[in-house]
Amino acid sequence: MANGFDDLFQQLATINEEIVSLNAELVLQAERLKIIEEERAEGGSAGGDSSGADEGGEEEEERVAGAPVCWDDLEEGERAARWAEFVAWVIWMADRYEVTNDQIPRQCWWQHGAVVEELTALWTSHQSAYAQGEDAGSAPYLWQDALARAIERIGRLWVGTCRNGQHRDRHREQWDGDEKYLAEILAAAPAPAPAEESTTAKSGGEGGGSADPPGEEPGDDDTPPDSE
Repeated sequence: MANGFDDLFQQLATINEEIVSLNAELVLQAERLKIIEEERAEGGSAGGDSSGADEGGEEEEERVAGAPVCWDDLEEGERAARWAEFVAWVIWMADRYEVTNDQIPRQCWWQHGAVVEELTALWTSHQSAYAQGEDAGSAPYLWQDALARAIERIGRLWVGTCRNGQHRDRHREQWDGDEKYLAEILAAAPAPAPAEESTTAKSGGEGGGSADPPGEEPGDDDTPPDSE
């Protein structure tokens, strides 16, 4: 009986840890969003007093600390600059937290798109967590929790069989670039919902009098004939 209770308590403890972890992530994301909105508001009000650009038409925009980065949306020059910052941060993080090759493969992490996206999110959220803000006191601690879960997820899901300093492509089919595959999916678009049935039966008396019951001629009624 004791073993049964021990197993139950262990399962409950695991569920509680997951709930705490999810709640921590939500709090961290909320704090990040608040910081970004406040900094954008400050930048907008400052821009109202000046043109924000010099006479040559050159616009100077500073990236808000913690703002999301989507690599596909960046211009070539900005992408190169951001990538250099990102790589420097990844190297710092890996050495600071003593990341092993089993967790993030040093020899090929940048060749895995999912790993790049995970680390990019960690990079921007780290900037946000350590940015100056009124309610940012718990953000650094919450970021540590996000880091631990992300590293575990990278090693378990995204790096495939890259081990012992060797990169190996994951065995999978490419989704993009197959026109026949795309055409088949587009042709399978959900059909429109069937039209609702006519409500004529419900509104048959709108013309004035009520409809006669089936089998009766107009004017028929149940009044017996007069007897003389």
